[in-house]
Amino acid sequence: MKNLNQSTATELSGSRIILEAFLQEGVKTVFGYPGGAIIPIYDALYDYKDQLEHILVRHEQAAVHAAQGLARVSGKVGVVMATSGPGATNLVTGLADALLDNTPLVCITGQVFEHLLGTDAFQEIDVMNVTSPVTKWNYQVTDANELPEVLAKAFYIAKSGRPGPVLIDVTKNAQLQKVAYNGYFPCHSLRSYKPDPTPSLEHIEQAAELINKAERPFIIAGQGIMLGKAEQEFLEFAEKSGVPVAWTALGMGVLPTDHPHAVGMVGMHGNYGPNILTNQCDVLIAVGMRFDDRVTGRLDQYAKQAKIIHFDIDPSEINKNVKADVPVLGNCKETLPILTTLIQKRKHSEWHQRFKDCLEVESINLINEELYPNEEEMTMGEVIRCLNEMTKGEAVIVTDVGQHQMITCRYSNFQHSRTNVTSGGLGTMGFCLPAAIGAVYGERNLPVIAVMGDGGAQMNIQELGTIMQYHPEVKILILNNSYLGMVRQWQELFHEERYSSVDIQSPDFVQVANGYHIPGRKVAQREDLKEGLEEMLSHKGAFLLEVMTGKKHNVFPMIPQGKSVSEIVLNHK
Repeated sequence: MKNLNQSTATELSGSRIILEAFLQEGVKTVFGYPGGAIIPIYDALYDYKDQLEHILVRHEQAAVHAAQGLARVSGKVGVVMATSGPGATNLVTGLADALLDNTPLVCITGQVFEHLLGTDAFQEIDVMNVTSPVTKWNYQVTDANELPEVLAKAFYIAKSGRPGPVLIDVTKNAQLQKVAYNGYFPCHSLRSYKPDPTPSLEHIEQAAELINKAERPFIIAGQGIMLGKAEQEFLEFAEKSGVPVAWTALGMGVLPTDHPHAVGMVGMHGNYGPNILTNQCDVLIAVGMRFDDRVTGRLDQYAKQAKIIHFDIDPSEINKNVKADVPVLGNCKETLPILTTLIQKRKHSEWHQRFKDCLEVESINLINEELYPNEEEMTMGEVIRCLNEMTKGEAVIVTDVGQHQMITCRYSNFQHSRTNVTSGGLGTMGFCLPAAIGAVYGERNLPVIAVMGDGGAQMNIQELGTIMQYHPEVKILILNNSYLGMVRQWQELFHEERYSSVDIQSPDFVQVANGYHIPGRKVAQREDLKEGLEEMLSHKGAFLLEVMTGKKHNVFPMIPQGKSVSEIVLNHK
């Protein structure tokens, strides 16, 4: 097919203009599900099979999560297509997840003919009002002449500044309409949209002065570092400053988890030291994180003794939850190098020792027991430990939501950026399996391992059909404790063990996988665990491994709801 991005006008349908935009934006893979209102685009797609790979998911929510998986591991924009009505509304949970976790997506939904809008036509829904709260921008196209400019804006808005999902709703007449096409021109700026604030040298100098004077400085690294592609700049800053570095769940992997300056994860189920020492540091340096409630606990008792330096690209995050003494606006890829030139090279050895002492306490009271249990039942921690020993951090780990998620985040070894993929802000059960499928198409040349619980595994289990059809090499690890474990844990600890609707029955996952022509194995005894993991990892193609773990194990440490980070509980004893 000839290159249509040329100066001479060519007559094209709106549907082909959309696909041409995908090609010009470097899109290789699209996730979607056809239907009546988007048939013209799928008809045009027939002629683009050699240039665009379309992955037919089994549910539209899975299309969004798959596109998220691709975007999270590659740093590129994920692309989704769905039809009108239920096709579009099935995207909403995924859009909300992407918005809260700042994942760049462009979603195209089909819509009824323009003259039918507002008539309650078959499969018509007001997609604009439905998706407005869960998108960074949305727009409805009723005239194909608008498409080149609107699509260019969509990709630019999705990936620039603080990334997020964009939805373009295209009426069927606009898809069919033929118009003069003069080429596709990517968007690089918009008059009313300023995604990259100009950094203030004065604020960076103030930050450097605080850091240089600090005796107990502490860094919390967020996903914003990866979104800004500033991993190297952050590493140089951290190593020169000598400051201990913790991370949020989404910030994990911003530097290797075994780096000498790494001290673990903050938050409700984070490490003991980073949490309690948050309230003992004298300067808290937050880089690309938003002070989520699961990180801060009680805001009125969070780091009150510290001077707060907050690096963020989004002005709305400054002072939203925690008041910043020094706000540093801008992309940290630009601001961190300036700061690094202004700070003194230091080691903070005594302060680092405080974190090591806390880790020893956590190990004695919790970690050793979790990773090397003496009891008969297997723990999720020991499964992840064994997985670590085999992958050595050279894998993309995708998790669902629940106890297994926190255990995996706590104990996994990550050597590379963008290899920890989890649902953070929204906490979407069912995220893992489709996100893992999408992660394979992110082309990281690392094994993709989907770790999920028995509850979340059943929420999008139909996506085994997508694996069956397209053969992405996803290793599926189900940690089955026969409970909705995290809810059961809260009911045990805070609701007097009144277990309500958490005892979940599951199918024979291995047989279900076999029904989709995916081999699998179930492990119920410790002596079979390593062999089962080795079989999963060495198998060429997708494989499902179900591991039975203790029914009533809890995830600790834990900051109880309504408590401060200083009140973190090491165990239930």
